[in-house]
Amino acid sequence: MTKEDVNGSVVELSGEHCYDSNTFELEPEERETAEAGEACQAVPDPEIEKPGPYAGMPKEVLLLYSGQARYRLPREIIFWLSIVTSLMLTGATVAIIVVSPKCLSWWQSSPLYQLYPRSFQDSDSDGVGDLRGIQTKLSYFEYLNVKSISIGSIYKSSSNDFGYEVEDFREVDEVFGTMEDFENLLTAMHDKGLKLVMDFIPNHTSDKHIWFQMSRNHTGKFTDYYVWRDCHHYNGSTTPPNNWLTVYGDSAWDYDAIRGQCYYHQFGKGQPDLNYHSHHVQKEMIEVLKFWLQKGVDGFRVDAVKFLLEADHFRDEPQVDVIQRPENISSYSELHHDYTTTQLGLHDILRNWRIVLDEYSREPGKYRSMFTDSFDDNEIAKTMLYYGSSGIKEADFPFNFYLTRLENQLYSRNVFELVNLWMANMPQGHWPNWMVGNQNVYRVMSWAGRDYINVINMLLLTLPGTPAPYYGEEIGMDNINLNSGNADDPGKLNVNPEVARSPMQWSSDDNAGFSKSNRTWIPVHSEYQSVNVQMQKNDSGSTLAVFRALTLLREKELPLHRGWMCYVYNDSNVFAYVRELDGFERAYLIILNFGQGTSTDLQSKIPGLPKMMHIRLGTRAENNGQMVKTSAIDTARGEGLVLEYHPEWLFHRLNRYEKQCFISDRACYLSMFDILYKTC
Repeated sequence: MTKEDVNGSVVELSGEHCYDSNTFELEPEERETAEAGEACQAVPDPEIEKPGPYAGMPKEVLLLYSGQARYRLPREIIFWLSIVTSLMLTGATVAIIVVSPKCLSWWQSSPLYQLYPRSFQDSDSDGVGDLRGIQTKLSYFEYLNVKSISIGSIYKSSSNDFGYEVEDFREVDEVFGTMEDFENLLTAMHDKGLKLVMDFIPNHTSDKHIWFQMSRNHTGKFTDYYVWRDCHHYNGSTTPPNNWLTVYGDSAWDYDAIRGQCYYHQFGKGQPDLNYHSHHVQKEMIEVLKFWLQKGVDGFRVDAVKFLLEADHFRDEPQVDVIQRPENISSYSELHHDYTTTQLGLHDILRNWRIVLDEYSREPGKYRSMFTDSFDDNEIAKTMLYYGSSGIKEADFPFNFYLTRLENQLYSRNVFELVNLWMANMPQGHWPNWMVGNQNVYRVMSWAGRDYINVINMLLLTLPGTPAPYYGEEIGMDNINLNSGNADDPGKLNVNPEVARSPMQWSSDDNAGFSKSNRTWIPVHSEYQSVNVQMQKNDSGSTLAVFRALTLLREKELPLHRGWMCYVYNDSNVFAYVRELDGFERAYLIILNFGQGTSTDLQSKIPGLPKMMHIRLGTRAENNGQMVKTSAIDTARGEGLVLEYHPEWLFHRLNRYEKQCFISDRACYLSMFDILYKTC
């Protein structure tokens, strides 16, 4: 095939390349050859070059290269590496979950601050603390580094027992505000990450409660809501069905003219006991729990729990002194309360309540707690039953009242014995708690004095478990002398003549900043101008400063809030114990002086103990940061020290201390990854 170009020259287009005479300069001989028709020779077509891979290439180009080994092999390697890495990460995650100890719940990680609502803060100038007042002080809990608050009874009730004669379990008493005020308080607390624990008072109601009114009239299911028995009543005198007594020492039976029978009350006459042998009562109280759980309450302190059931045979309780004339018995302690406390079936009721709380705990971060209030005195084994049994949980912990015995015997060996009493009897794997005060016992300051208030706070905040300080202990508030006419109704207070319910001392302003009223429901302590929150915030050596430093240290240092506790020494002046954790680089030796000033040589008593230790925190701020010799640890009367050191060995690993060391949930620390694990 030929074609003429624009100059008229003939060019071969057939795949043979021709020499154009107009294009090439030929030698004469070559020109002759060309003219002879040999100018064209066959030349192969050149190959078309494939484009190389480039960004944004179309699929067609991509497919030209994807199958080549140099591209396919890296791709497959990356794919399988991704699979293996994903499997390893999944396996590592599962392994970490399996070996990690359970995270501490909110009721374990923070002190549980006990608050008496009538005396915390008055918002409406009526002289009585209220819910809005508490809400105005939420920043104070943040300042203290306290995240759990237990609030005393706020139910609608008569004034005879200040909230513990409940007229309606589903209403807030107007003296504290409204249900809306409660809901606002709860919302504000949750917004700040705070938890609210309510008092639950299941043993009795007020005699003004609608249930009692219906029961005394034999109305339907309410007929058996209370404990009724036939009794002889003539001319205003009643012969009770048996010898059962109230906790105050008088007969536990009172005659009701409307029903024509006696009703049973283990507390005041106006507080008839509910009948928990009735399934209607059990169901009713479960509904009460659900009512408040649906509001968002985080937990309950179950009041007077050991009194819930009575023996249904109603026999006389045995006398302590068998030869004492029955008519002369006038004290609760003169009877063995075999038929009116801790009866068979009590723990079944508590387990049912636990089931209800667990149903409301299914949402992540919404665990609902239960604490029981039951002081069994010398029968501590009964108290420990409230923890539940293997596989059957009841209370998260029963309140530990044993340290309140220090009121009569504050010395080092007694402190050790009371701490050990709880730790040695507590079921393995459970969580302890510590308190020295509440609304029904004398304040620490009244029996310990200002010399010892800081060291007692250090004890509470460095022992394993949950400390439960009572409001005002963080500034060293004292009891008040309550004389007739000083309170709204002083004769009806259970603690006389000195009480631990006086208004919180916020400042040196009138009424200690508690209220703008001319008269508070109970007097403010006379020393409020020198003992108050405002003044102590500005004093680095104050009781408040020490308390706050202890809460911060407890939160920050793993050994203090979830490590081992080992007793290492005690004598007539000093009680010492160690807080340590496997794998953690620091340990703490706690030295508490409950006697007189002394120098303690632990170096000779504990071979291998470091010769020098660092004062991480002391009850005397001027000593913080100093080094001390363990051969001569000087402590003044009422002084406490948290000594930090780097352990070369751990006490709980030594056979010598095996029975002196305790831990609730064993854990070890892995510094490389900053995690805890339990397989150690």
